[in-house]
Amino acid sequence: MENNNEKKLLVELKDIKKVFFTDEVETHALNNINLKIMQGEYISISGPSGCGKSTLLSLLGLLDNSSSGHYQLAGHDASNLDRDERAKIRNKEIGFIFQAFNLISDLTVAENVELPLTYREDINKQQRETMVREALEHVDMAHRASHFPSQLSGGQQQRVAVARAISGNPSIILADEPTGNLDSKNAQMVMNLLDRLHSKGATICMVTHDPKSAARAERMIDIFDGKIVSDQLSSQLTAIAV
Repeated sequence: MENNNEKKLLVELKDIKKVFFTDEVETHALNNINLKIMQGEYISISGPSGCGKSTLLSLLGLLDNSSSGHYQLAGHDASNLDRDERAKIRNKEIGFIFQAFNLISDLTVAENVELPLTYREDINKQQRETMVREALEHVDMAHRASHFPSQLSGGQQQRVAVARAISGNPSIILADEPTGNLDSKNAQMVMNLLDRLHSKGATICMVTHDPKSAARAERMIDIFDGKIVSDQLSSQLTAIAV
């Protein structure tokens, strides 16, 4: 996560559509999404429940494929990949932070952070241990490495989840309502942590329903009925026709 004044194109979505079929009913979750994310950007995605923001994050995170359109991620053609191909790219290029933390209860803090790295063929055990230690130091949780999730507060668990997300030095961090399960004090702490990671060069894309959290990003995107309806950079708002 080094600072780089020359920002490169990291993510490009072209004419992305996602259609779900249930009981012979078509639900158009995403409609002609076009989006570019530059290296080092901090983006928030907001909108009402059911608008498609979680579906968009799922596609960005290679948890699912789009119905049509083109997705380029860190130089990879990420369109229409099979499950194994998605998993391989996802594990190397993407770090996830979830609302529910998603820590494994019978693994220690260090083991939780290390787990995604164990699937990386390009990293040996010694490298993994170094990456885990550095990630925990980033979030001020190195002193809790041998503890279990049940011994941590909610805020501490989310900090461990952030460490897990950044441990593999991903191209982009995807955060899905990262403060949704936290009280105001811990939510502020996690948002401060994201700010700090961004200041060190991390690329962050965060889904949030909280206007205050969204406003901390340098770029704010609003989605409505599966379409991007606004893209706000700093204080300037550019409206996009629905």
